[in-house]
Amino acid sequence: MLAQVTKQFRMWMPSMPMVLVSARNATARQPARATFRVLPKMTKHEIKEYLTQIYNLPVDKVNTANYLGKRKLVRGTTKVIRYKYKDFKKAIVSFDRSFTNVGIGLRIPEIDDDTENNNNNYDYDSPPK
Repeated sequence: MLAQVTKQFRMWMPSMPMVLVSARNATARQPARATFRVLPKMTKHEIKEYLTQIYNLPVDKVNTANYLGKRKLVRGTTKVIRYKYKDFKKAIVSFDRSFTNVGIGLRIPEIDDDTENNNNNYDYDSPPK
């Protein structure tokens, strides 16, 4: 007897880190861009799906570049230790023209309120108690 194949709902739970290195807002000539540091095994398609499905960002194009980890040499008094940083991939993501503000540098109001309240309670002119 053949097993009946049914469509199943599959949910992709990402376990791959993406570290934001830099971002730039859109200008009159160029779209908004962000640079991420990702694992070498991530593909352009996976990066685009990651950003569009999880963060709802309108990704237009993804460019990638692979980098080898730097090799370091530490010289001690008795021996020399060699080690290597991990390899990584840099992904440069161009967003759609409609997406102008990447949002870097925005301040969180709750944190600003807390820091203002804490700074006002301290008197810098008087000696500590």
